[in-house]
Order: sequence, then C-alpha cells, then structure tokens
Amino acid sequence: MKTPIIFDTDPGVDDAQAIAICLAHPDIEFLGMTTTFGNVTIETATSNALLLGELAGQEIPVAQGAAQPLVKDKFPAPAHIHGANGLGNMEIPEPKGKALSISAPQFIVEQVNARPGEITLVAVGPLGNLATALQLDPSIISKVKQVVIMGGSIREGGNVSPVAEANIFNDPHAAAKVLTAGWPLTMVGLDATHRCVLSPAHVERIRVAQGALGEVLSGSYQFYKAFYQEARGIDGCCPHDSCALAWLMKPELFTTERGHLNVEVEGLSEGQTLFAPEGREFLGNQWSQTPLVDVCVNAQGDKVVEWITDVLTAKAS
Repeated sequence: MKTPIIFDTDPGVDDAQAIAICLAHPDIEFLGMTTTFGNVTIETATSNALLLGELAGQEIPVAQGAAQPLVKDKFPAPAHIHGANGLGNMEIPEPKGKALSISAPQFIVEQVNARPGEITLVAVGPLGNLATALQLDPSIISKVKQVVIMGGSIREGGNVSPVAEANIFNDPHAAAKVLTAGWPLTMVGLDATHRCVLSPAHVERIRVAQGALGEVLSGSYQFYKAFYQEARGIDGCCPHDSCALAWLMKPELFTTERGHLNVEVEGLSEGQTLFAPEGREFLGNQWSQTPLVDVCVNAQGDKVVEWITDVLTAKAS
C-alpha cells in the first residue's frame, strides 16, 4: 500500500531535497504540492515547486497558498541561506506548467474529503495553508490520516532566535492553530533534524543518480552548505525537510515523546514551541490543556541520511 501525501512547502534547498524524495520513493503516492511563503516569496515557491517536478519528468499538481503570515508582519526571505531564488542562486529555467486555479487550502480540503482516512499532510514551511484549511472545513481534523510537521524545537533551542525555529517563528499564529487542532500529529523539529548531516559525498551520489534534478540538488546544496559551515561549523547541511519524510516512512529511526504543545505568539519568545510531556505534573495545569501529540526528540542521524541517499540513488543501483 502506498502512502498518499500532500506536501506543503516553501522551496528552499532542503525542501527541494525532500520533494525529490516524494518524487522518487516507490511507496509514496504524491498527490500534490501546496506552496507557502517562507524560504522565498510565494511566487518563487510556486515556480520552484513546478520546476522540480518537471525536472524529474513528473506532472505533480501545485496549488499556491499563503503569501504572508496570518497576523504578524512578514520578514524578508532568508536569501543568505537559500539564495534569492531559493535554489542557491543557480541559473534555472522557468517552469512550463502553471499552478492550479484553486488555492492551497482549498486543494487540501478537497483532497482530504475525497479520501477520508487516507491522506497524510506533510508540512515543511510556515503553517498558514493548514491553518486556513482548518478554518474552511474543521471536519478535516477527523478525516486526515496524520499530519507531519517539520518545525519547532523542544530542547535544542532555536535557529532564528534563541528559542524559535524558523517555520514556527514565521507564522506563530498559524502554528498555534495547527499544532493544537486535535488531529493525529507528529512534530519533527530541530531536536531531530540537527542530528542529521547530509555530506558532500552523499550529495555527489544523489547528483549522479538524479539527472537534471540532481544537478539542481547538488548546485543548490553548495550554497546551503556554505551557510551551515559558517553557522554550525559542519561540512554539509541539515536536511530538515527530508527528516519529516524519513519519520513518516522509517519512524524507527527516531525517538518520540507524547505530550502537549503550545506556541508563543508574541514577545521575546515569539515562535517558541513549549512541550509538556504526557503525565508530567507541573505547577498549574495550563501546560496540558492542548491535545496530545507526538514530538521527535532525537534521531539516528547517520541512518536517516543513509535512508535519504538510498531513496534518491535507487534508480542508479
């Protein structure tokens, strides 16, 4: 049985790596991509999503979504991390295809209602599309199979503030709605993704195996790797978004805990994800009023990276 997924994304170098996994994995039924602002503007995110599918020779539906946060002012896209075009400032062609006429939240609602109990939502950017889909049709809470979020941090600290991870920080009000909605949810945050380093040797194997798409993955990786070398002193990059797919397909490579999530929406701790483990007593009960979810607190980094590489080189083996 294949796993049907909708991939909510802001491509983004590490998004491109994860999209390649969606395109290549034999057990993933890739229903479509929904795009959001984040690593790039919404227009660039949609263009990149269309192009990446085309480079793999596949026609994947793309629905354009959130252009800005629900409430807060939008910060400029992090061109110093992903490049101005999201793909390491590589020279890339314009996509031939166009986005669907319906919005990303509408696409999510329609697909989930058409296949109740079957579809997994994998969201690896700011969470405005999922929050708006919930507003359009709250019944999808009971109709999705599961929701996998790449974002947040429990014990690792943040990457855009001392306490906040970028996807949650970019739209904390949306994250607060999505992470506490009551649907079956797993958060794959920095506690897991920072354990994983995609090395130059891994990416060279991927480049050889993936043809035209591989050239984009490899070229954009060089730009992204330079940021990681300066920021974290590692020879490689953390493949954050691919880790969400790794958890979905190989959960045994991760350590999870069950508990209650809350999201700070303003002040110095804006975007922080607060986690109260199930059954743990604290002074007051305000920490445990939200629905129970699963949170990744660790990962077998080397095995996750090998899984990513194996998926993306399977055609060559």
